[in-house]
Amino acid sequence: MKITCNQQILSKALNTVSKAVSSRTTIPVLKGILIEAFSDGNLKLAASDLDLSIEKTIPVNVWEEGSIVVSAKLFIDIIKRLPNEEIEIEEEEGSVTIKCLASEFNIVGQSADEFPSIGIINEEKGIKIDREILKEMIKRTSFAASIEEAKGIIVGVLLEMDEEGIVMVALDGFRMAVTREYIRNKERVNVIIAARILNEINKIFSEEEKSEDVYMIIDEKKAVFLIEGARIVLRIMEGEFVKYRDILPKEHQCRLKVNRSEMMDCLERASLLAKEGRNNLIKLSVIRDKIIITSRSEEGKVKEEVFIEKEGNDLEIGFNAKYILDVLKAVADEEVIMEFNTNVSPCIVKPVEGEKYDYLILPVRISPKAL
Repeated sequence: MKITCNQQILSKALNTVSKAVSSRTTIPVLKGILIEAFSDGNLKLAASDLDLSIEKTIPVNVWEEGSIVVSAKLFIDIIKRLPNEEIEIEEEEGSVTIKCLASEFNIVGQSADEFPSIGIINEEKGIKIDREILKEMIKRTSFAASIEEAKGIIVGVLLEMDEEGIVMVALDGFRMAVTREYIRNKERVNVIIAARILNEINKIFSEEEKSEDVYMIIDEKKAVFLIEGARIVLRIMEGEFVKYRDILPKEHQCRLKVNRSEMMDCLERASLLAKEGRNNLIKLSVIRDKIIITSRSEEGKVKEEVFIEKEGNDLEIGFNAKYILDVLKAVADEEVIMEFNTNVSPCIVKPVEGEKYDYLILPVRISPKAL
């Protein structure tokens, strides 16, 4: 194999595929990146951790076809530190030589035969989704998935699609995120994808500058996302997701309209004194036209006030401040609706208009002396 290419183009492509490189594997080939040159002038770069595989194709000058697997970390570090000039890469007898101006590296490679194949993908069955819509939906849900592998299926995000649109759901036992968008579609989809993988995919969506649309292909075992020369293949999680519709309350006793950024700023300041050992506990006291936010620790206490529009009863309720902050940071609306029933019932956060999202946050019991 022998190719020449631009350093900047190659470095950017390597950054994309590196998100699938496994850091904890005992299988040597999974710590590497596959480099494969084709006679049509394309270079394929690929990485896989068996749950997530990423391929990226870029145009290069191919002088000789071939393929090799190189150490991901070493190869990326070398390419990143070379100047933005033409790079020559040549493989011979399992050794890879990299040349750029006065620099020359020679590194050991592995046989490409051992690299896992992602298999054949029928790209004709793709569902077209606007990249920004999908990116925002992942942002609005994935943070609420559990990070504890022992909790099984809830480390994943549910993705449902039908003729009415797309719904994504995540929960961890303390909060739940549900987000919806209308996307014209004939396919019916119901799959669970690991939140960790969706977050990596979102990084790729953020880095790609040209493409407006993502093509999504789903079968029984894998989901595929196609975007701007990149092919992202991920394993679908097995199991049945929580019946999330049954969890959302149908009624409320107290309904507030709150300025999102003002509420967020007050919670950030109140959190400075919330004790980690007490679940970052803050108390919300809903009295007439304002929420009084209080928190106390050994270092002192804090009181914040936010003016609101209220319907219904006054209320005192405790929360982990982080869970409310995560929700307010995930949406961009100027104002949001907060709904409550009792001080031991979940809070629901939703938009002022429409049904784009619903967030459920469980309260924390507070004793009279706690705050």
